[in-house]
Amino acid sequence: MAQAATFVWEGTNKQGKIIRGEISATNIEAVRAELRKRGVTPKPGKVKRKGKSLFSSKGKKIVPGDIAVFSRQMATMMKAGVPLVQAFDIVGQGHSNKNMTDMIMQVKADVEAGGTFAHALSRHPLHFDDLFVNLVDAGEASGALEELLDKIATYKEKTEALKSKIKKALTYPIAVLVVALVVTAILLIFVVPTFSDLFEGFGAELPAFTQMVVNLSNFMIESGWMIGVGIVAIIVAFIQTKKRSRKFREKLDVIVLKIPAFGPLIFNSAIARFSRTLSTMFSAGVPLVDAMASVAGAAGNSVFTKEILRVRDDIASGSTLQASLSQNKALFPNMLIQMVGIGEESGALDDMLAKVADYYEAAVDDAVDNLTALMEPLIMSFLAVVIGGLVIAMYLPVFKMGEVVSQ
Repeated sequence: MAQAATFVWEGTNKQGKIIRGEISATNIEAVRAELRKRGVTPKPGKVKRKGKSLFSSKGKKIVPGDIAVFSRQMATMMKAGVPLVQAFDIVGQGHSNKNMTDMIMQVKADVEAGGTFAHALSRHPLHFDDLFVNLVDAGEASGALEELLDKIATYKEKTEALKSKIKKALTYPIAVLVVALVVTAILLIFVVPTFSDLFEGFGAELPAFTQMVVNLSNFMIESGWMIGVGIVAIIVAFIQTKKRSRKFREKLDVIVLKIPAFGPLIFNSAIARFSRTLSTMFSAGVPLVDAMASVAGAAGNSVFTKEILRVRDDIASGSTLQASLSQNKALFPNMLIQMVGIGEESGALDDMLAKVADYYEAAVDDAVDNLTALMEPLIMSFLAVVIGGLVIAMYLPVFKMGEVVSQ
C-alpha cells in the first residue's frame, strides 16, 4: 500500500476565489480527485509534494487539550467579530503544534471550498466527535455560532479539567509503586548478592528473614528476566484485550465502580460528564432524544452508557427525563433526579443540569485531594516496610555477630 504524503495545492473555489492549502494523499491524482470533491479546481502545475526542511519536525500528537484550546480561541475570535476564515488563519498560524496547524488549515480549506464548518470538522472524527460536530451544526443553523462555540469551549475545558483530576489521582500512586518495585529489584539483583558473599565467610547460619531475602535475590538473578517478560506480556495482553473485547471492557467498568475510594471518584465524574454534556446539548437547542446519544458516548463508562441509552428509549416513548432516571436510583443519585424534575417543570433544564455538573465536579476535586492526602502516608509506609525490610534483613547477621563478639 502506498504511503501517504503531504501535498501543497492552489486552486479556485466555486466563487472563483484563489485558495491554497495542504492535503495528505498517496499521489497527485488522489489530491486532484479530493479537491474536485470539495468543489476546488486545481491550477495546472500548482499541486506539488511538500518539501521537507532539514530542521522540520513532524510535530506533536494532537491531544484533547489542543482541541479545547482551539475551541476557546475560535469562540474568542468569533465573539470579537473576526470572520471565520480569518479566524482559522490567526489560530492556525499561532499554534505551536505543527500537526494541529495542518489540521486547522485543512478545515479552513474545506470551508473556503464552500463546505460548512460542521462538515469540515466531521472530516476529522479522531479529534472532533459527534457531540462537537452536532453543536457546531446547531450553531450554524441557528445563526448563533459564536455563542455555541463558547459553550463548546466551556464544555471542553471543564471536561479536560475533570479528566486531569482523575489522572492526577491515579498517576501519583502508580508512579511511586513503580519506582518502589524498580528500587527493590535493583537491591535484590545488585546489593543483596554482595552481602550474601560476605555472609558466607561468617560460617554461621543466617537468620530466617535474611535467608528468605537471599533466596529471593537468587531467584531474581536466575529468573528475573522471566518475571520481566511476564509482566510486560500481562500488560500488553490487558491493553489489547481491553481494545478488542467489548465484554471485557464492560466487566472492567463494573469492577472499577466497586473499587473502594476510586469507585466513588469514577462515579461522580461520570455523573458530572452526564450533566455537563446534556446541559450543553440541550442549551444548544438539540432535541432531548437526539442529545442522549451524544451524552451516552461521553459517559466514559459502559455501565452509564447502557443506562443512558435506556433513558433515551424511554423519552422517545413519551416518558419524562425525571421519571426515566428515577427507575435506576442506584446509578442516578437523588439530587440529579430532583434537579432534573425542577428543570423540566420550570423550563430551565439546562441550568439545573449545569448546577448538578458544578456540584459533582467540585465533589471530584475534593475526592482527588482527599485521596492524595490519604495515599501519601500509605505509600510512605509501604516504601518503609519494603526498603526498610531489605536493609534490616541485610544487617541482622551483623547485629548477631556483634552480640556473639560482646559475649
